[in-house]
Amino acid sequence: MAMHHYEESALVHAAPKKLFAFVDDPLHLSSHMGRPSWMMGGGRMKTETDKGRGQKVGSHIRMGGKIFGIRLFLDEVVTQYNPPRVKTWETVGNLRLLIIGHYQMSVKVEPHEGGSVLRVSIDYGLPSTNVWLGRLFGRTYAKWCVSQMIKSAYEHFEKQKR
Repeated sequence: MAMHHYEESALVHAAPKKLFAFVDDPLHLSSHMGRPSWMMGGGRMKTETDKGRGQKVGSHIRMGGKIFGIRLFLDEVVTQYNPPRVKTWETVGNLRLLIIGHYQMSVKVEPHEGGSVLRVSIDYGLPSTNVWLGRLFGRTYAKWCVSQMIKSAYEHFEKQKR
């Protein structure tokens, strides 16, 4: 399966431990999926975790909902967990997604003068059906998703400064 890559980084005015604690919570990191938006086709996804709360290797994070009236589902498992620096997770099993297929995501937090650098990346394949949707919109969706994750962390800590 051919993989595509997208990543962004930003300086966030927060200590590495505080920033990692924020992005380590799947409900914070996936909050953009839980709100209706044009990228979500007016729909939303609900995020659920197992007893590990998506915060240890082997822990599962599941999302399900409707987008453009189509029921979607995914199951992610945490594959690397080294707080307060790195967390990686990837999709497993049978998923129902429209724009991208299986993927792996990573957040990395590096100390930097004035705060921390947050780097979020995604490596993704095309969907198994309707591959043309992935070719047309996969990069746009990956960019939107990564940008929303960085934006949520940045805005959270900017609000705390006020």
